[in-house]
Amino acid sequence: QVQLVESGGGLVQPGGSLRLSCAASGSGCTIYKMGWYRQAPGKERELVVVISSRGSTNYADSVNGRFTISSDNAKNTVYLQMNSLKPEDTAVYYCYADIRLLTGRNDYWGQGTQVTVSS
Repeated sequence: QVQLVESGGGLVQPGGSLRLSCAASGSGCTIYKMGWYRQAPGKERELVVVISSRGSTNYADSVNGRFTISSDNAKNTVYLQMNSLKPEDTAVYYCYADIRLLTGRNDYWGQGTQVTVSS
């Protein structure tokens, strides 16, 4: 089956930077989209950014211009470069993927990685 493995979260001061990565593993899969969602305490999970297999992106207004997603299709991996981080960016960040297997097409989620922005 499909597994999404995330890395790169942590604690950073306001104005700092972090880079997240997410690798999808699974034989015979076709990836249509990958990206990131986040969930802060007491709030619903929200879109951060997704990137299609063709490279088109969709950023949340709150991160546009500060965060940049990139992908390495050969490695089934996406990266999220987060700059100018703010305390309101504090959340658990979940990797997301829209993947087709032989059994069908589904959404998949990583286990989540904590990002904390605090002085």
